[in-house]
Amino acid sequence: MSKDHSLEDRIVFVLKSIYDPEISVDIYELGLIYDIQVNDEKEVKIVMTLTSPNCPVAESLPIEVKNKIESLKEIKNVDVVLTFDPPWSREFMSEEARLELGLL
Repeated sequence: MSKDHSLEDRIVFVLKSIYDPEISVDIYELGLIYDIQVNDEKEVKIVMTLTSPNCPVAESLPIEVKNKIESLKEIKNVDVVLTFDPPWSREFMSEEARLELGLL
């Protein structure tokens, strides 16, 4: 269990290195990552959203997430699922992100 937990921690670390190009906050703190699942075969499923359906990085951001998570050597496969249910809102942002953007 602890090994999987550390793998999930490393996935979060990688996600925190990916920034929304319009907002200088990483996608994890921005609340764009809804779910991270890692199974016993080291296959990862990421459920994520964008700040809006017509976001300029709608095509490239999920690919960037997939490629960066796949760069972790133990990962066998990454499935990135894009959803707009529920739609993203500022409430999903971490306190750190809101502080950084002056929303607190």
